[in-house]
Amino acid sequence: MDYVRRGVPARAWPRVGDWPVWSLPRRLRAFVLLVICAYLACIGVGAALFHFSAHDLALFAALLGCGAITVELTRRASEAPGVVKDVYAVWELPVVILLPVLYALVVPALRLALTQLRVRRAPLYRRVFTAAAIGLAYGAASLVYHGVVPVGAARGYLWSHPEMWLLAACACALVQWGVNQGLVLTAVRLADSNAAIKAELLGREQLHNDATEMCAAVLVALGMIVSELTLVIALPLATLLQRSFRHAQLLSEARADAKTGLLNAATWEREASAEVARAVRSRSPLAVALLDLDRFKQINDTYGHLLGDEVLREIATTMTGVLREYDLAGRFGGEEFVMLLPQTRAVDAFRIAERVRAHISQLPIYAAAAGASGAATSSGTPGAERVPVTVSIGVAALDAGSRRELSELLAAADAALYRAKASGRDQVQMISTSRGLSAVRPPAGDEASAATPLWGGSMLSGAEQPDTSPAGAGLTVAGRTGRQRPQPREEAANAVEGVADGTASTATTSAVAV
Repeated sequence: MDYVRRGVPARAWPRVGDWPVWSLPRRLRAFVLLVICAYLACIGVGAALFHFSAHDLALFAALLGCGAITVELTRRASEAPGVVKDVYAVWELPVVILLPVLYALVVPALRLALTQLRVRRAPLYRRVFTAAAIGLAYGAASLVYHGVVPVGAARGYLWSHPEMWLLAACACALVQWGVNQGLVLTAVRLADSNAAIKAELLGREQLHNDATEMCAAVLVALGMIVSELTLVIALPLATLLQRSFRHAQLLSEARADAKTGLLNAATWEREASAEVARAVRSRSPLAVALLDLDRFKQINDTYGHLLGDEVLREIATTMTGVLREYDLAGRFGGEEFVMLLPQTRAVDAFRIAERVRAHISQLPIYAAAAGASGAATSSGTPGAERVPVTVSIGVAALDAGSRRELSELLAAADAALYRAKASGRDQVQMISTSRGLSAVRPPAGDEASAATPLWGGSMLSGAEQPDTSPAGAGLTVAGRTGRQRPQPREEAANAVEGVADGTASTATTSAVAV
């Protein structure tokens, strides 16, 4: 047994050259190392100016203990990936206000070390960078506060200048928030210039939560100047605040699709139904678009499901970037997405859908090699090949004054999408309550087709003509209602692919004249 124990190699620390931080992009790596070095330098300066006090150490231990309790509560609920919303500042900002700067600098490092051990293992450089960013923010906040209120004189200053003390404490909180957000946003932008992080950090709900957390921290600091027993009262209140933040996060997660971050099908349908009812009531235009990824099974089979998931995420990111703030984008499941465009005429809906299609067709997604399963890689990787990603989009427009329901618009959009698939994919087709539009160019050399206007008018034949009956009547598409299909869209597209001219599969970005 002793031999076996000696024969098992102990877990060794990775060599410095193997640290994950070196795999970061050059500019991001330089920024991360700069922030960490600045943080260590500030700790050195703080240590040189530090004067030990047993009372300060006891107060620091009490606040650190409250933070540890909060970490344990996070452990029970688990730490969500991505941007984490917590209430640690309720305990750490009083450290900044009541104690010397060294305590403010080291408190985030101690708390994140406990989080790494007790909650979730994350890449070490991320924890170190987070501690450095928060520590620098606390250091700047400490300089602002103690520039007004001398260290150790908080109680006397509070009684003699209560308004100035509150202003100094609030300024301290704002500086801490601003420096931390600035460092985090810079790191995210250097990692991915297209990342939509502002909504997570600077959204209305997030700003409200941050303001609540800072106000609670100032109140805890104020109470502790009066009596350290304030912690006994503040702890259950801070716990309740953390649970309320967690509840808001759970509500957000229940609305979103886990893989793409877009609205899930149930949430999208609920909100889209309300928008359609509002459009009918106010007699305003509206459009619904169904987007389906072309040959997604072939991508999964060729490059693996990890890259397929990356494709879905990139499409979701592209949709979010192209669409307006008040548009609704969701994932219906599989490779199908859906968009609702309020206050949008048919011509504008067509342009928006075409813009989405064009952006997706230019996505720079690369795989290591054909037949190699794995996540996406960069174009500079040796042997990398670009993964062709295209989508077909069907649009249904609700003209101003028409009366339709969401189910009817979805049925029309589905018919348009079916037509786009059967016509060669990678294109936009449209049905409105008064006409149909197509983004397919006529085959080269087809004089009859060339004589036909490319845009405008009706390009749907016979039973495919949209219903123009009086308001309130049902919308009939291709002689069918609902979303049933005699065969799946991809199978139908495959069946006609052999007879479809190649020039008909490339959509254009020409203006639509209706």
